[in-house]
Amino acid sequence: MVLIWGIAEDEPVAMVRAALERRQHPFAFLDQRLMAGTALDLIVDGCVSGTLRLPAGNVNLDHITSAYVRPYDFRRLPEIQNAGTGSAVWNHALYLEDALLCWAELSPAFIVNRPSAMASNNSKPYQSRLIESQGLRTPETLVTTDPEEALQFWERHGTVIYKSLSGVRSIVSKLTPSHRERIKEVANCPTQFQQYISGVDVRVHVIGTQVFACEITSDADDYRYAGRCGAEVQIHACELDGHIREQCLTLSHRLDLPLAGIDLRRTPAGEWYCFEVNPSPGFSFYEHATGQPISNGIADLLAGISINAL
Repeated sequence: MVLIWGIAEDEPVAMVRAALERRQHPFAFLDQRLMAGTALDLIVDGCVSGTLRLPAGNVNLDHITSAYVRPYDFRRLPEIQNAGTGSAVWNHALYLEDALLCWAELSPAFIVNRPSAMASNNSKPYQSRLIESQGLRTPETLVTTDPEEALQFWERHGTVIYKSLSGVRSIVSKLTPSHRERIKEVANCPTQFQQYISGVDVRVHVIGTQVFACEITSDADDYRYAGRCGAEVQIHACELDGHIREQCLTLSHRLDLPLAGIDLRRTPAGEWYCFEVNPSPGFSFYEHATGQPISNGIADLLAGISINAL
């Protein structure tokens, strides 16, 4: 049996559920919006076992062969927010999440993806070092609280972008003349600056040993938010050459991520740069645009129909 952990409104979760239903493969859905009515009896004693008590019925954890782990930040769910920090509902949700993460880390089931593996995305500089260790280029990067150092980095590279240090999604933006006065504010918060790399964006989804790649063309600094500036986005499926394809597979393997979304850029000179590896990719955006069967690939991986697991 497959366990899916997330919220029903999350499109990637909904698409994987639908793919499993088409295969008539049994699965249990742990809906975070129903956490108040969910309980977990967890036993950790040399091995991990227990019972997950869902509103739809009990699930013996020993019967779970694989799991798709894509939880939402429970603190942002209205059901939890309305109850208030420190309330019985809040504390129950906190305990349940901790226990489930423990199970996902220790379970012998095939987990997509384990919490420890996903943790590399919590620090972009750390993840960049892991990417470089696999032979992929990354943009020259500066993390600083020194405004003068930031200005020197900007002047050296000419065009520079800044973005979040953490795994929390942020909008990637270029520095403009209007930032010159504001750059002194980095003294109050460590900020990540990167050399701007021109070229074509390529998003790669690795699923076991399957690779789905697509090219993205847009005038926006961050194509994910192109609509905010009225820019257009064009996405189409593409094939990677053998070398870069193997590098993506190797990178996912070394990061212990059976499912990964890898952000690349190909320069006009044909050089490849890797920006980051998303351990819980929102693949639905790309599947809708290209028709690539990403959700089917994930469902097959979970169902063991074609587990080319890393």
